Amino acid sequence: MRQSRSEPDGTGLGVFDTRGRPVVDKQPLAAYADQAFAREARTITSRTFVAHVRYASTGDLTLRNTHPFQLDDRLFAHNGVLEDLPALERELGADLARVRGDTDSERFFALITREIERCGDVGAGIAAAARWVAEHLPVLSANFILIDASELWALRYPETHDLYVLERRPGGHRGNEPLAHTGQRRPDRMRVTSGTLADRPSVVVATERMDDDPGWRRLSSGELLHVAADLTVDSHRIIDRQPARPLSLADLGQRAAASQHG
Repeated sequence: MRQSRSEPDGTGLGVFDTRGRPVVDKQPLAAYADQAFAREARTITSRTFVAHVRYASTGDLTLRNTHPFQLDDRLFAHNGVLEDLPALERELGADLARVRGDTDSERFFALITREIERCGDVGAGIAAAARWVAEHLPVLSANFILIDASELWALRYPETHDLYVLERRPGGHRGNEPLAHTGQRRPDRMRVTSGTLADRPSVVVATERMDDDPGWRRLSSGELLHVAADLTVDSHRIIDRQPARPLSLADLGQRAAASQHG
């Protein structure tokens, strides 16, 4: 609720039920303005999670423009700005029909989904889509997290925004603690807790370090991280150059620029 006062354009949580079906709970409202938010807050159980607090850069404040997005039993949240959406729509062609909203994020997700189908592999599809974006679109940031019922993929590109990963052993680095994460830059803005993780391992991906664990690692620009169902983590650099058409905050309109400040 506190975070939503500075990022007021929507909140969303994506998980998977016990049958592996995606469940998305989102609203195009600031949490502090949503009377049902606190009343409906509850404990969620899932193998994978993606959470997003929106500060809109593209698209109206509607449910269809609120993260996370769902396609083909995968969920996706993006942090950044991609421009020249007409070029992206031309590249999508008939696959633009997958898109329901107005955002650059959902269009990027549609491109990723198409390339996954074409390549027959999630990592290869992500790499193909991200390289196309890097070569053809103005890019401020293409950072994203994508999950299915048991695995996670995360990309940082380029270095505009941070993205961190923590391979957390049971009990954390002290060995006997539940997960109790808060944002390190602004502790009042983000809080995630899980008593279960006192005795189970986990992998956490976040836009900032969420506690004092020394194991946090910042992804490199162009690095694609994959967390398998057994929590095995691997990563490799899928893009080794800057965007062909890089953007800075000064290049953005007032609304988009405001959304991208840390």
